[in-house]
Amino acid sequence: MENHFSIPKSPFVKDSIFAFWQTHRPNDPAVKETIIPKGVVEFIFSFETPQIVARINSQIFNLPRCFVRGFYTIPIQLHLSGWQTYFGVVLNAAATRHILKTQPVEFSNCCIDLTLVDTSFHSLWNCLAEQKSFDDRVTVFTRWLESRLPRLTDREQAFNSFLNSHTSSPLTVPLLAKQFCYSSKQLNRKLYELAGMNTEQTLLYKKYLHAVHLMHTSQLSLTEIAYNCHFSDQSHFIKTFKTLSHVTPNEYRQRKSNLPGHIFQNVP
Repeated sequence: MENHFSIPKSPFVKDSIFAFWQTHRPNDPAVKETIIPKGVVEFIFSFETPQIVARINSQIFNLPRCFVRGFYTIPIQLHLSGWQTYFGVVLNAAATRHILKTQPVEFSNCCIDLTLVDTSFHSLWNCLAEQKSFDDRVTVFTRWLESRLPRLTDREQAFNSFLNSHTSSPLTVPLLAKQFCYSSKQLNRKLYELAGMNTEQTLLYKKYLHAVHLMHTSQLSLTEIAYNCHFSDQSHFIKTFKTLSHVTPNEYRQRKSNLPGHIFQNVP
C-alpha cells in the first residue's frame, strides 16, 4: 500500500486547494469500505482499477473514473476488488464555484461525473493517468488549474478557514453572523451554497467533524470528546454522530482505520 499527501506551498494555489492525496493499494473483494461524512469537497481520479460499485442510501451505482463529491451528511459504501489507485484534490469550498461555475451544494450527497460538468476533464484524466508519480500528478493538475484559479475575496477565504478548521471554541449563529458581517438570513444562504446545510446544521456538523478528528489525534475518552466539542450532553453527541455516520461514536472508535473517516469490514 502506498499513500501520499501534500499541502500546496504557493499562497495563490492554497486559496483554492486544501490538499492533494493519492492511494495505491490492493483490495480484498470480501471487504467493504464505508466512508463517513468528512466535510470536504473533492475531485477524485481513478486509475488502474476495475469499476468501483458505490452505494449511497438505497442508490447503487458505478463510480465514474473522475468525479466530484461535495459535503456529505450520509455514509458512502464501496465494494472494491483488485488494485485501486486514486488521486484526489481537496478543494476549498468557496473556490469550487469559480472552478466549476456552479455552487458546491450541487455536489452534496452525490458523486458527479466531472466530464459532464466540464469536458476538459477528459484530457486532464488522460494526462494524469500517464504520470508515474504523485508529484508529477500534482504538477499536472496545478498547471491545468492555473488558468482557472480565482482571486478569492477576504470573506471567501474566511469561509474556507471556518469550514476547514478544528476549534474548541463554542460558536453560535449570532456570533458567526457577526464574524462574517452577515445577517443570519444571509449567512444561512451562503453556508447552504457552500455545504448544503443552514448555519445551525453546519455548526452541528463541525462539532461532529471535530469529534472524528479527536478520535484520531487524541486519547480522550468519548465523554471528554463530547465535552470538548460542546455537545449539550453525551446523548446529544451519540445521536448526532450516529445520524451522520450511521454508527455510534464507540462503534467508530472500535472499527476506525488509519484513514480518518474510513471503516473497513468483512462482508459476510
